[in-house]
Amino acid sequence: MTYTIFGRAIPKQYLSMATLGSIAGVAMYASRGDKAAAPKTVEEAKKAVPINAGSSEEEEFIRKFIADAEKEGAAAKH
Repeated sequence: MTYTIFGRAIPKQYLSMATLGSIAGVAMYASRGDKAAAPKTVEEAKKAVPINAGSSEEEEFIRKFIADAEKEGAAAKH
């Protein structure tokens, strides 16, 4: 079956392929994210993530735990 669009006969499979292609293009464009807001270094990423601690002691404990885990990870690589 064909549809007449602007005086031309267009097969229905062309219309369906164009529709699916348009949907895929819009989805890819929408999901690509904001590149300017992404942190460039590990230090920037660490500063961007908040530590939601209830007290200063808890925040200190979390920071020490993260530092120890990073040391262990670096030692495991070597």
